[in-house]
Amino acid sequence: MSLLVVGSVAFDAIETPFGKTDKIVGGSGSYISIAASYFTKNTNIVAVVGGDFGQTNIELLQRHGVNTDGLQIKENEKSFFWSGKYHNDMNTRDTLVTELNVLEHFDPIIPEAYQSCEFLMLGNLAPAVQQMVIERLETRPKLIVMDTMNFWMDIALDDLKNTLKMVDVLSINDEEARQLSGEYSLVKAAKKIISMGPQYLIIKKGEHGALLFSKDQIFFAPALPLEDVFDPTGAGDTFAGGFIGYLASTRDTSFEGMKRGLIYGSAMASFCVEKFGTERIVNLSDSEVQERVQEFVDLVQFEITYN
Repeated sequence: MSLLVVGSVAFDAIETPFGKTDKIVGGSGSYISIAASYFTKNTNIVAVVGGDFGQTNIELLQRHGVNTDGLQIKENEKSFFWSGKYHNDMNTRDTLVTELNVLEHFDPIIPEAYQSCEFLMLGNLAPAVQQMVIERLETRPKLIVMDTMNFWMDIALDDLKNTLKMVDVLSINDEEARQLSGEYSLVKAAKKIISMGPQYLIIKKGEHGALLFSKDQIFFAPALPLEDVFDPTGAGDTFAGGFIGYLASTRDTSFEGMKRGLIYGSAMASFCVEKFGTERIVNLSDSEVQERVQEFVDLVQFEITYN
């Protein structure tokens, strides 16, 4: 069914121990919508770019069936740009450049054709902008999933807490969960965050997998051991795209449905890190996706015989 993705469409420049790139397509909205496109054929994006983004890059999204009617193009301005350098452990990085450009005054305009979307994925943006999107929808979606980061916890905590009351699922990493809750134990952190509003919480742990919490249930999805990890940029957003895309295709928003969504999201994220930027996730075949999902199933499937 129809999915609305709101996030950044941008340029990144990345350096890892395996190499470096010039400006390439990045941004939460790009990764989420491309990943989701493998599961749902009705993905709509709301974002903003500058005139420097170029038609070729817009066509990259369109080739994946992403409706770009909600993509604002500010011809005389520049697109959001981020540059970072990863350390040898690939878990820590230094931000070298952040240029907000068109994102600084982003006004998320929802086209009329998007108003009936049943699933909403709010990529990492200012909480006030995320809240504005929810308020501008005439009908509340069946499921609202929100991503955020520690930056907003530092500078816009009140806005963030207000937005949390309006969403169904929050997706953050373990460091962010600890900061938001003030608890080191992720189980205690989850209980406190769920009390803030969302019914479900996803805590991403990078190479150590992801946890799904509800008020009274917990599920763990492992990360697939990979021979090569070239670039972690966008892995969390690709995870979110796989997760919400799968849920939008099945319309199953139960805890069991979300458990399966977590596996599909993890599978998509495992592709993302194998090459720089979106390079690996733009040309996947359906069979590759299903084979990767099966690898996750095989990784954790076992039988126990009791005497």
